[in-house]
Formats: sequence, structure tokens, C-alpha cells
Amino acid sequence: MAQPQLYGLSATHLVDFEANVKGSINDYRESLLLEPRTLKAFLSLKQAALIAGFDLCICSAYRNFDRQLAIWNAKARGQRALLDNNSQPIVHENLSPDELIDAILLWSALPGASRHHWGTDLDVYDANKITKAELQLVSHEYQLGGPCYALAQWLSLHGPEYGFYFPYQAGLSGVSPEPWHISYFPVAACYLADYDSHDLIQLIAQSDISPKAALLARLSDIVDSHVRFVAPLPVLDPKP
Repeated sequence: MAQPQLYGLSATHLVDFEANVKGSINDYRESLLLEPRTLKAFLSLKQAALIAGFDLCICSAYRNFDRQLAIWNAKARGQRALLDNNSQPIVHENLSPDELIDAILLWSALPGASRHHWGTDLDVYDANKITKAELQLVSHEYQLGGPCYALAQWLSLHGPEYGFYFPYQAGLSGVSPEPWHISYFPVAACYLADYDSHDLIQLIAQSDISPKAALLARLSDIVDSHVRFVAPLPVLDPKP
């Protein structure tokens, strides 16, 4: 495998957020790892957000393959809640293997196919309006009336100036809209171009994932719909 970092198998390309910023922003140290250019750009974005009245904080960033596999299997095996498009619970026992896969993919990436493996993608929130302990990362928190609505609107407008955008948007991505998930597209776009579905197939075949047979039968389609199908990159106006 030429680029194991694309599949969450290596973090040698990442740096520690905590080592660059005073104070911790997350209870999970793994999530403090970011790709170096992403870190630099995020610090600039965070400062601009502060001037605009927001305390832009990271809820989650890097996750390795094993961490993503644990999340996936917990949902596949009924140990963690499954939610529909409206963030309402789904009865796990009523689902066929294919229905189970589709339900998990609404809100969770397949291990090896998560943009969080890259260190370029972050889940963020406004710590002025909600604590990390209270945050659920559900749509209503980022919609009109929610504590992170104003931040999401500001990021949509100003994030591209710093290289960040929302890759998961309604009608523009295979993944459900995630107004908390921002991506540093100057680097993430290069990683996406290098992504190889054949490497993922080999990785999933060797893993302890459920339901494996159904996943392997659909893996190429899942890569097309949930990895490659993301919102178009922003078109930036040239600076005068």
C-alpha cells in the first residue's frame, strides 16, 4: 500500500495541535493530530472566528482505522444508536445487511474511507454557545435556533478564504449534510485524487468488520457514492 495515511493506517504525516496551542481542546489525544498545513490554516481561521465573536473549537479531527472500525462495528452490532436522516433512532433488529450498511453510512464513514483519517477534516462547534459535553453533533444544533447556527453560517461564508469548506452538503454529497464538518480542501483534494478503492477492498477483506460479505459486494459503489461524491470545491474570487 503506497499511501497508508489515506486509509487511517499511519499518522506520521500529522502534528499535534496541543503542542502548537496552549491548552487542550479535546479529551481524546488522538483527535488533536492534524496535517501541518491544515493546522496552520485552522489557527488563522480560529483567530478570524474569534474576532467575529465565535470560539471555534474542535470536537473531533483525526481518527485512525481502528477507531473508525470500533465506531462502525458498535453500530452494526447494536451497541450504539443508529439514526435516520432526521436524527431519529432506527430499530437495528429490523434491518437487512444492506439496510444496515445504508443506515450506518448516513452518519458514519466506513473505516478506511473516512476523511478524518487524513488530518485535514475537523468537526467544529462554537464553545461560546455550547460545551463539548453538551454537544451531540446533530443537525438541529447547526440549524436556525441552534447554538452553532451562526457559526455554521459564518464558516460557509468565510471558511473558503482560509481553505476550509463543507464537503457534505444537501444534494451535493453521498454523505448526509454535516454542517459541523469542515475540510481543508487544498490538501484534502489531493488526498482524494490519490485514493485507491483497490487498497480499501484489501483492507476491508482483512478486517473484522460487520457485515463483511455485504460490504465487500458493494465496496466500489460505496467509494463512488461516499468518498468521491462530495460537494464541489469553492470558487474563490481573485484578490484585487
